[in-house]
Amino acid sequence: MFDPSYSRQCACQEPVLDDDGSPVLLANGRPKKRKIGATCPKLEQKGHGTWYFYFELEAGEGGTRQRVRRGGFAKKDDAKRKAEEIYLQATGGADVMSKTTVGEDLHAWLKRKRSLARTTRHGYEEHIRLYLEPHLGHIKRRDLKLRHVEAMYDAIERENAERLLHHARVVELEQKRDAAHTAWVRAAGKQQERREARQAYLKANAALREGRMGKRKITSAATMHRINATLSSFLNSGIKRQEYATNLASLIELPPIKRPKPLVWTPERVEEWKRTGVKPGPVMVWTAEQTGAFLDFVRDDRLYAMWHTFTFIGPRRGEVAALPWTEVSVTALTLRISAQIVEVAYRLYGEAPKAESVRTNTLTEESGRVLTAWRIQQDKEREQWSGVEAWEESGCVFTQENGAPLHPDWISRRFQRLVELSGLPPVRLHDLRHISATLSLLAKNDIKTVQERLGHSSRQITSDTYTSVLPELMRAEAEATVAVVPRDVPFEVHRPLEIPSRAFRHDVVALFVHAARYSGGLWVVGAQLRHDSDALGEIRAISKGPDQTCDAAIKWISEHCASNGYELLRMENHSDRYSEDQRPYLALMRFFIARPAGQTVSSFLKLRPSGPDGSLQAPPSPAGQVTCDGGSDEVRRPAA
Repeated sequence: MFDPSYSRQCACQEPVLDDDGSPVLLANGRPKKRKIGATCPKLEQKGHGTWYFYFELEAGEGGTRQRVRRGGFAKKDDAKRKAEEIYLQATGGADVMSKTTVGEDLHAWLKRKRSLARTTRHGYEEHIRLYLEPHLGHIKRRDLKLRHVEAMYDAIERENAERLLHHARVVELEQKRDAAHTAWVRAAGKQQERREARQAYLKANAALREGRMGKRKITSAATMHRINATLSSFLNSGIKRQEYATNLASLIELPPIKRPKPLVWTPERVEEWKRTGVKPGPVMVWTAEQTGAFLDFVRDDRLYAMWHTFTFIGPRRGEVAALPWTEVSVTALTLRISAQIVEVAYRLYGEAPKAESVRTNTLTEESGRVLTAWRIQQDKEREQWSGVEAWEESGCVFTQENGAPLHPDWISRRFQRLVELSGLPPVRLHDLRHISATLSLLAKNDIKTVQERLGHSSRQITSDTYTSVLPELMRAEAEATVAVVPRDVPFEVHRPLEIPSRAFRHDVVALFVHAARYSGGLWVVGAQLRHDSDALGEIRAISKGPDQTCDAAIKWISEHCASNGYELLRMENHSDRYSEDQRPYLALMRFFIARPAGQTVSSFLKLRPSGPDGSLQAPPSPAGQVTCDGGSDEVRRPAA
């Protein structure tokens, strides 16, 4: 039963007396004193003393008494509110009696986490050592409040401001050092001038070394979210153990994470980078042509097979460093990712990847040939190094020359150096995963297939994180969007159509209309009697594709027929005569046109929708109507 007792006490003191009524003295000769507490006569005065409360909880183990005491409240109402708050925490399972600190709980929690991956444990340890323990470790478990957690993030942001100033100062010192070095190199004339320039450089370099001392990186928004995730995991565990009542981390509002959007190295961005040396963004992606240029450049590199694998398979660097030959089959063309090497403080550890990251990728025939050639080269290196007993049989696919495994950080630094030597715009090693995913989408592969190849738990991660949009994809998307809206394509008559009378046979003429695409979406459309004859007329149109161009041609011929009293009998689309790669750029149609004669050519030949071959067909001709000779370009009228 909740029945707290309240009292007002003060910090006034009085001398301690012995049985004789004499003051008790301390070792230094001063009188010993004690607090008067609730018996102070001044408590009747307004504002003197503070309020305290206590209440009993259920007996603990072995029937031990559990009495909650708190004090120091200016008003009795404040003490009542606090008593109710603590009682609710106690009934909710929180340990309100413990004097254990948050720091002690953090270390005990981490010790209980026996199944953590090595990198995850290292991250937790860093968060506790650098942030949670310095700011929250001294607070008792029972006293931890939301304001303490908020104060921690406020302190982190203040430290960030100081570190930004420090970083700016270091940049300034670097510029002075570089300027002093340039002046020293360019110094000419007397020996004294060079000596003074050298001394200035040494002084500037010493100032830079001193300025770099204590430099720490900025705690980014992403890092603060990870810190909060660590705190949240800790508090959730404490709630289950009835040590904490509320997950305060879930109540914190942090700055949003600005995930860098991958950008493509377009010609304009490459030109700006060459001019200024500044990358447009932290995550950059090569185009297909730039990727091919890099592979051509590193073709003679010893580890060409590894760069080829990074580009077309898209593994992580730790997965490549740990890849064993037992998981590669160049005959079945498969490569299974089942191990990885993680780096913690530059030390290497072998770990199994997450369940969704264990995957089997299919190799292309080219990848199979590249890996086969690499294995032959590795066997030669084994023979050379075995002679001096220096070969290390690691079983890894990609190794150093003596067979030792590659360090993931070395792979990144080697890739960066090759990119610099190639003259291509800079990308990171991890960006090859972006490039691999983007090229796969450019090849019109399903994103589910890309997700499984990269080893992600969901396609959303693949879509949001690893797929930038190449200009080709953006252009195709824009064209497709416009194409779904039917539009009347305007055209310009470059040469009016004139059909000579001699072209009509039995008052009917077969007219071929061909179209060719030029730059900028410009289509040139011409009309001829035969493929090798002169053009009878020509129009030009800006359209999105051959279908819209054919619509413009039909409108052109129809308007010509209407203005000259001709009748359009039939039209056929023969664009399928071109090969698949030519159809986006060429189109061919045939029109049958009739002119008035002694016997009127009525509209007995009606057009109907396209037939199976895509041509516009007419219904079967009844007796006494216009007929077409099979396989001929000639249309005859019935005899008079």
